[in-house]
Amino acid sequence: MARTVSVIGDRWTLLILRDCFLRVRRFEEFQARLGVTRPILARRLRKLVDDFVLAKVPYQQRPLRYEYRLTQKGLDLYPIVMAIVHWGDVYMSGKKGRPLLHQHLDCGKTFDPVMICSECGEPLDPKRIHVHRGPGADSPRHLPPGQPTAAAKRRRPATAPSRR
Repeated sequence: MARTVSVIGDRWTLLILRDCFLRVRRFEEFQARLGVTRPILARRLRKLVDDFVLAKVPYQQRPLRYEYRLTQKGLDLYPIVMAIVHWGDVYMSGKKGRPLLHQHLDCGKTFDPVMICSECGEPLDPKRIHVHRGPGADSPRHLPPGQPTAAAKRRRPATAPSRR
């Protein structure tokens, strides 16, 4: 999670990503929609390009101007952005309701994003999830409480059970 937050974990970056999914692509459009200062916007866009979340693509030659397009890495952030949007729609919308509705073009229906198990297709309930060590877990901060690190397992002496 910390690695992901290092890329998308500030307010302006999340708002830029939201706008990218709403098909905003040009610097001036981002600035007008977000009301962010030019230097802050430029830094956030540069970081997203440097992290390969956005690609900077020329759309005009004289003068040279660029637009920002989501890469596959950026498109893969869609479930995260939609989860944040949905949470805000449920808990932060006023009496008027949701500011935007999302329509699935394949079926024509307005939808709510849901997380499902990739294996069985059932909705995910955090009370019904068990988290355990994965192959990349060496640091204690990545593990659920009570699980030893790989290094701790290597340091622990092998002892035979007592037969008393």
